[in-house]
Amino acid sequence: MNSELVVVLGAGGHGKVVISALLAAGIRVPCVLDDDRVKWGLEILGVPVRGPVSSGAESCRVGVLGIGQNEGRKRFAEELDFDWSTVTHPHTWVHPSVRLGEGSVVFAGAIIQPDTVIGRHVIVNTGALIDHDCEIGDYAHVAPGVQLAGGVKLGEGAFVGVGSCVVPGIHIGMWTTIGAGAVVVNDLPSEVVAVGVPARALESKGNR
Repeated sequence: MNSELVVVLGAGGHGKVVISALLAAGIRVPCVLDDDRVKWGLEILGVPVRGPVSSGAESCRVGVLGIGQNEGRKRFAEELDFDWSTVTHPHTWVHPSVRLGEGSVVFAGAIIQPDTVIGRHVIVNTGALIDHDCEIGDYAHVAPGVQLAGGVKLGEGAFVGVGSCVVPGIHIGMWTTIGAGAVVVNDLPSEVVAVGVPARALESKGNR
């Protein structure tokens, strides 16, 4: 059993899967922290929800963000004074040449191929496939079942929706959202929402 203690910040559905990955990896989770008072005193997978996020540094210096929303994850990462743990579920395949940034989480069934670079606080979700030489920006989220071909680049905060596919060498801009099931065959700019087969930008997200 790993002796490391890691607190999870966020007691929602994403936090639950983060806890599951930590426990599967043999990492002890002493508590979950969440600012929602209604959740205090509850348990998630046997782990108690003990109090607000601001209380975390008093009990444990090592944490991981259980927050699925990209902007929220960035805000907490910048505001909080934690040593951020990187978590890889044991039922993944990550090539030794892959670089994983601090605070990133790789969930069960994911595959990450050689020389891919994963930024900070990235989510590589259940069953996602990331091929060789991809670059995934900080705070991005590669949703369940996504397939990224070789050489794809995702900007900071990009979200690629469930079951989407991206062909080789595509660049997707910062804070752009790709809808579920889309097929991305052309580069996309920053801060747009794109859906369909092939994926087309429907709207600009404007000021975040």
